[in-house]
Amino acid sequence: MILESPEEGGKSMTGSTLTRSSGGIGAGGGDGELLFPPTNFAMVDRGIYRSGFPNQENLGFLDSLNLRSIVYLCPEPYPEVNAEFVESRAIQLFQFSIEGSKEPFVSIPKDTIMEALRVLLDIRNHPVLIHCKRGKHRTGCLVGCFRKLQNWCLPSVFEEYMRFAAAKARVSDLRFIEMFDVSCMMQCMLGIIYRYHGCGSQSRCLSYQDTS
Repeated sequence: MILESPEEGGKSMTGSTLTRSSGGIGAGGGDGELLFPPTNFAMVDRGIYRSGFPNQENLGFLDSLNLRSIVYLCPEPYPEVNAEFVESRAIQLFQFSIEGSKEPFVSIPKDTIMEALRVLLDIRNHPVLIHCKRGKHRTGCLVGCFRKLQNWCLPSVFEEYMRFAAAKARVSDLRFIEMFDVSCMMQCMLGIIYRYHGCGSQSRCLSYQDTS
């Protein structure tokens, strides 16, 4: 199975601060510029990040990630300050309009998740940030389906979802992730090749080839 990944998901950096100086990015402290990650920020995999909605004080942190693209999972227009940031950094914005709903029988649209996954699987879009409003439900569903493509076992997928959603977890989200059929992505997956150079997770390179 391609897209294998360790069973350990990224930990949220909510409440953390980093500093940017000439020596790079480090833990909070020192004389560098303070950087504030968005709520529920974490690394999903190499070149893929997740978070809640970035506000103005988070833009310096996003700038340090050298993003190529953002996957935005809400139907509302992007705020002006965020849109200006994206445009000024030549970041490509992919918007997938998924309604936020607390209704127990309202599920995430499968076709929309598949389109978002195609963006994530394309190495040309990395580094990429996935976000919705809180970084819990819509983001959690997309990441959960991505983990299934990585051949994670379902308990580990659910544990990662719960780590971010906590008391706000939704049974409908977990059901959607469980029922998501990864075979529907196989045509796209055939264009994804992992190449290994040396050893260790940092040596892994994801290469996309267009099969159309």
